[in-house]
Amino acid sequence: MKNEQSSYRLDGQVALVTAAAKGIGKACALALAQAGADIILGLRDKDSGQVLVRQLQKLGREVLPVQMDVTRMQQIVEGVQAGMRHFKHIDILVNNAGIGAPNAAEQVTEKDFDETIAVNLKGTFFTAQTVGKVMIRQRRGRIINISSQAGFVALPTESVYCLTKAAISHLTKCLALEWAPYNITVNAVAPTFIETPGTKKWLENKNFRKSVQKRIPLGRIGTPMEVAEPVVFLASPAASLITGATLMIDGGWTIQ
Repeated sequence: MKNEQSSYRLDGQVALVTAAAKGIGKACALALAQAGADIILGLRDKDSGQVLVRQLQKLGREVLPVQMDVTRMQQIVEGVQAGMRHFKHIDILVNNAGIGAPNAAEQVTEKDFDETIAVNLKGTFFTAQTVGKVMIRQRRGRIINISSQAGFVALPTESVYCLTKAAISHLTKCLALEWAPYNITVNAVAPTFIETPGTKKWLENKNFRKSVQKRIPLGRIGTPMEVAEPVVFLASPAASLITGATLMIDGGWTIQ
């Protein structure tokens, strides 16, 4: 039997986290580092992660920030190549980049639609593909995609966001099946509303906040670290037989 504590450690491993500058991505980078992993920070603006780099270094971790706009295939490839040159291996991918543009379905523009698809779906797929090629050669790896409860329940004014997150959860199953022979697990987490810079403008509205909390059986909004710690679990040896799963982190919203 493995040592209980070592089953949750990531010492000697390297994790790439996309959109790592803030919110869930930042929390994932910190949590993975606390578990022992060195970190590649995928950043749309490379300078945006300077504070986080210092935080991770204080934890004793080696950190490599790379510019990575996931809507640009060249930046994905170059970011992964830079990570491989520096660390020689990538063991974990957290596919975190995502956007939402709430709007009534009849008012969604083609531009809004294309931008959401480009980040949430195209970006997730091609980042997984690029890192997946590395992991196939290594014959090992862990990929964790960030889905959402919005992929499982209908939310008004969120039709495009919902469809991308539903697609991510199904993509997770497809990649898990295809890459299982290479000892690569692919899972997803599906958070509810989380306190992040991206949700701040909505959650500051007291009426909106109350309406959300009423839908959550546990009665509260989640924190980024409450998403990050399950991500660490899925990246750890403790989750070695889990693949193709989407772990709900929604306070019970979707069980109703």
